[in-house]
Amino acid sequence: MRLIPGISPRELKRMLKRMGIDLVELRDVEEVVIKLRDKEVVLSSPQVMVLDMGKQKVFQITSREVVERERVVEEAIEFSEEDIEFIIEQTGASRDKAIEALKKAKGDLAEAIIIIREGRV
Repeated sequence: MRLIPGISPRELKRMLKRMGIDLVELRDVEEVVIKLRDKEVVLSSPQVMVLDMGKQKVFQITSREVVERERVVEEAIEFSEEDIEFIIEQTGASRDKAIEALKKAKGDLAEAIIIIREGRV
């Protein structure tokens, strides 16, 4: 836990304490994920230090294992109860299958019926 070269961790903690800042290391952190609009940055086996300054906390994260991966964001689509019931009446499908078909069809009732009848759910 050497944050500043030349200063021991114990000495650093004492100095920060005098300034009203508490320094704590989070233990057993498996990974940290930073979610961006189009990707995620995954830090495996990181060392995480928390500087607690009263109303504000500062996290310092270090890791040798960094992986970037594409992020797929699923849009949340809500369906009316009438649409769900309509699909159930027309197809005889279960409620879960009707909702799944509506999701696949992005709310298009006719397409949802076709999806169920073709067995794609």
